Amino acid sequence: MSSKREVKGRLFFARSGDVVYSKIDARNGAIGIVPAEMPDVVFSSEYPIYAVDPTRAFPEYVKLLFRTTAFRNRINSLVSGASGRKRVEPDTLESIKVPVPPLAVQKAIVEHWTQKQSGVVDARREADEDEEEAERGLLEFLGVPIPKVAIRPKFLALSFEDIDRWAVSSVVNQVLGLDRPIAAKFPMVALGDVASVSYGLQKSPANRPGVFARPYLRVANVRKGYLNLSEIKEIEVSDRDLPSYLLQPGDILFVEGNGSRKELGRVAKWNGEIENCVHQNHLIKVRVDQTLLLPDYAMTWFNTEVGRSHFFRAAKSSSGLGTINSSEVKTAPVPLPPLDIQRELVTQITAARERVTAKRAAAHKLAVETAREVEEMILGHRRVPTQ
Repeated sequence: MSSKREVKGRLFFARSGDVVYSKIDARNGAIGIVPAEMPDVVFSSEYPIYAVDPTRAFPEYVKLLFRTTAFRNRINSLVSGASGRKRVEPDTLESIKVPVPPLAVQKAIVEHWTQKQSGVVDARREADEDEEEAERGLLEFLGVPIPKVAIRPKFLALSFEDIDRWAVSSVVNQVLGLDRPIAAKFPMVALGDVASVSYGLQKSPANRPGVFARPYLRVANVRKGYLNLSEIKEIEVSDRDLPSYLLQPGDILFVEGNGSRKELGRVAKWNGEIENCVHQNHLIKVRVDQTLLLPDYAMTWFNTEVGRSHFFRAAKSSSGLGTINSSEVKTAPVPLPPLDIQRELVTQITAARERVTAKRAAAHKLAVETAREVEEMILGHRRVPTQ
């Protein structure tokens, strides 16, 4: 590959088929190929650009090579800089010796990956479709109109006196009619009327784990509808303060902030998996009155697009990060059917969620297997299909 050398502060052109990598994230396999529909694009000096010699290698093969565990481990052993900001400079990258088989072998490896990746994409799409179907079924039963996809205008004009809230998103929602109250065939109540809402602990040097170290949940632990407990960290909480922050089975946790609309306000339920577990302040804890509202039903509702729409209208934004607060959680509307109906809905949604989870697990397994097979082919440890 020939490098298009960069100078800090300048922008550099890349052409269709060029390979581009991120200096900061190359050790995690951050590499891309400029697509055909983008004949001319520009990058900063943080993204070195390479033109691949077509007589020696395919760009797609180079991309797969970058993402192998062996290559990333080699990069990690050479990078420099402070933790979290380690850059892979072009000279370092270019010093690494890599396997470059004949073009026919490279093509076969890329085709194998492409074929298997198509299966991964199909499995993930099916899981998404099943999830959307389950959500539609829930909304239809509750009598909540299915939201239509709104095409947001690139520009608009209206009188200042017609603006209820001075924010671009609020103005657009108002013009498109997306700010109307949610309608349902069951009574709509504010979450704060049937639940208590509270924040967790703010991490600081003063509460580094010591004598009273407690496990705590972070934003990374709370996914949409489930908890990822693969990595649990600790924080110092005295016996006196523990009751204020202790999680109890049935508590639901809202993610306070996220740069993605899809993830803002995502919710998961705590089932008491870890003893004496607390949560950080970026998670808003809701403890529902279970004589009126079931935690699983509440979690399911607020993970729907309609349930979270309240937060999209209310969310503050700073540097692209949307945030919600406890007041907005308290005022979030939720339809309140009788408990027996809530239980039936939870049973149906749980069954649907298990099917979705199984399909996503199968897709993940196929993706992992494909990555391993491709790496073994690149390293010469597995026969390439055409050989």
